[in-house]
Amino acid sequence: MFEDFVLDSERRELRRGGGLVAVEPKVFDLLVHLVANRERVVSKDDLIAAVWKGRIVSESAVTTAINAARTVLGDSGETQRLIKTPPRKGFRFVGEVQEGSGTDAPAVAQPKEAGGPNSGLASNASLAVLPFTNLSGEIEQEYFADGITDDVITELSRSRELFVIARNSSFQYRGEAADIRRIGSELGVRYVLEGSVRRSGQRVRVNVQLVDASTGVHLWAERYDREIADVLAIQIEVARAIVPMLVAHVTMAELERSATRPPTTWEAYDHLVKGLALLRTFQSTFGKDDLDNARASFERALQLDPRYARAHAGRSSSWLQAWIHNLDQNYLSQDALARAEEAARLAVQSDALLPAAWAQRGFVAVWQRQHAFSLESFERAIALNPNFCEYRYAAALAYDG
Repeated sequence: MFEDFVLDSERRELRRGGGLVAVEPKVFDLLVHLVANRERVVSKDDLIAAVWKGRIVSESAVTTAINAARTVLGDSGETQRLIKTPPRKGFRFVGEVQEGSGTDAPAVAQPKEAGGPNSGLASNASLAVLPFTNLSGEIEQEYFADGITDDVITELSRSRELFVIARNSSFQYRGEAADIRRIGSELGVRYVLEGSVRRSGQRVRVNVQLVDASTGVHLWAERYDREIADVLAIQIEVARAIVPMLVAHVTMAELERSATRPPTTWEAYDHLVKGLALLRTFQSTFGKDDLDNARASFERALQLDPRYARAHAGRSSSWLQAWIHNLDQNYLSQDALARAEEAARLAVQSDALLPAAWAQRGFVAVWQRQHAFSLESFERAIALNPNFCEYRYAAALAYDG
């Protein structure tokens, strides 16, 4: 166990093991506010209003104060045992707190024991989707299992009331024996969804199960046996089953409104997920063949379904990568940038409710120096899906100053 911290708001003192801990006044006020509001996520605006009394402060000032608060408690931005930072949502104190009264019994903030059954778990409807296991026996089918996982994450994240961990965080557990309690603790989520995909000929079987990360108890499981042509509906069915369980007041109408237009054929979807897998490989290898093959997959998907917005967004990304990286004659070519813009525009036209389409439109605009439009596009993507985690937004903000 760790030593207790005593947070005395009347004396404005932080003590540990009977001794005073040096802490700056603003950092002390920040700790008091986070502990007092530990049942919810505190937004940055809320924090500025309470600690800085509404004065205009920079993003770095808030970050510095949060880091200082973590330091005095023996926490860090990497472990986030006590102060969590849900992406774009704010901050939350997740340590155990024992309330006191008066100066004789001040509030006691106690860090949770590392690896405990509830360590770091959020109390709200938070979820991580682990990469589905490929049971097809063919390594080349890995992309298909990843594609199903990505789409389940996307469908679940459409709920404004459900906090869904981003793909890059949950995919770090690929190939590991799933210790659900540990994963839940490390990611700070209450629930974990795991599954498997077996593709054989013209049929596909998807198994999914929802687990309470604090207890390891299985809450729900389902098996989907489908013709390959019907695979596109599985991720939506999974979302419709899980969301009402985790968030009682979310409605099916919300899912219906937010659902994007699916492709007209499963073959188009197959080419899409191949292209996305190759695009991710390119981001590691920077190999021209990977990028060219990714674009070819997106173009084959569009031949089958010319209004497939996700394929247009992928094709746009492939052209923009060709423009950014010195691979061939497309490097810094106006033609490549124009093709990237055209494909991004077609993505938005094909499906104006697709966050990835607006994000790609925004990223192209960064390099066209259309900074106001770029930020507007990224904000549109986030408004459509508050869980949408898009690292390229940082580039847009940086270039805009």
